[in-house]
Amino acid sequence: MHMWNELTHFAGLDWSKNQHQIVVVDNDGRIVAEFAFAHEADAWRQARQRLREFPAVAVAIETSQGAAVEKLLEAELTVYPVNPKSARRYRERHAPSGNKTDRIDAWSLADALRLDGAAWRPLAPEDPLIQQLRLLCRDEVTLIAQRTALINQLQQALYEYYPAAREAFEDWTLPSAWAFVERFPTPHTLAQAGQRQWQKFLHLHHLWRPATSEKRLEAFAHAEQFAGSPAVTAAKSLLALTLVKMLRVLEQQLADYRARIQQLFEQHPDHDLFGSLPGAGQKLAPRLMSELGSNRDRFPEADNLACYAGTAPVQYQSGSVRVARMRRACNKHLRYAVHLWADLSRAQCPWAQAYYQAHRAKGNSHAAALRCLGKRWLKILWAIWQTRRPYNADLHTRNQTEHGSWLLQLQAS
Repeated sequence: MHMWNELTHFAGLDWSKNQHQIVVVDNDGRIVAEFAFAHEADAWRQARQRLREFPAVAVAIETSQGAAVEKLLEAELTVYPVNPKSARRYRERHAPSGNKTDRIDAWSLADALRLDGAAWRPLAPEDPLIQQLRLLCRDEVTLIAQRTALINQLQQALYEYYPAAREAFEDWTLPSAWAFVERFPTPHTLAQAGQRQWQKFLHLHHLWRPATSEKRLEAFAHAEQFAGSPAVTAAKSLLALTLVKMLRVLEQQLADYRARIQQLFEQHPDHDLFGSLPGAGQKLAPRLMSELGSNRDRFPEADNLACYAGTAPVQYQSGSVRVARMRRACNKHLRYAVHLWADLSRAQCPWAQAYYQAHRAKGNSHAAALRCLGKRWLKILWAIWQTRRPYNADLHTRNQTEHGSWLLQLQAS
């Protein structure tokens, strides 16, 4: 990797699934090389060979991850990721008429790197463990979203032919609710089974509660009175059983993901740091760690991390108009994890709940209050990440006392 003042040439790579375009310019902005190549092993080998003609070259690309980035890093090239919105503005600067071609895209990236790249941050090769953990955590979130979509489909099917089943269970992410559809797929099957079988099912799946059992039994008793027609029941019951089977398979795969994520998480030296965060738990702690990575120099200050996570607002000022807007150019995966973490931390940290309530009292929405709390937590996370010391609630309370934090008064009241 070359330092900025060592660079003599600047390349832009416009990537796609099957073919890539490269344009290389010198310090004066003259195009000294341009070529297209396929996304194949031999083509990548030839492209790297051609780039070696320029010993001090850096490459700008409109992404920060993926196969193209990995190939560039494997070639030990200095790689600068460019935000897609920024890339579009650079293209408009070079092609104000609105023309868009792969060559223009690559050229605009190369020239933007030459002119503005001194302030950009190059990509550093990732720790393989962190890289694998990050991909696993992101894929787990995607699978959870797919599970949610299947559950929504299941609830819609039950609404059409089996309202009693839908109303009897509040949480359809639990396998016990799916087991009910498997055991009693239609209102007629439920009625034929009788109350003794209903009670046996509730006891077997540890669902017997004094507060809810009578309500469920009453819903089961009236299941046939408000149900779909025979044709609708025949069709939708098959769909419901199919969705339950898919959910069973997906739940098993999610369990495998969680086991693998936990295994990698425990192998990392920062395991104790992120494991000490109140509210993070076994799911969010690995996500937070994987998104931050291991390079402490990446975020010199806590505000850099807050901007990266999207908890720091964007300030807009024009004349007498001053507005603070939600930051959208950020790491969406980290922002989502911090949002969940901040919400869960309120149950374990009195000061976090007091901080949240104080912002709610100012008129902030639930999401805005959690962003403010998340920014506060990120300052703490940044400090323990830099010092490599786990979170200590007693130490945090002593620091609040020494500095006369306004949160102490809220907690006392």
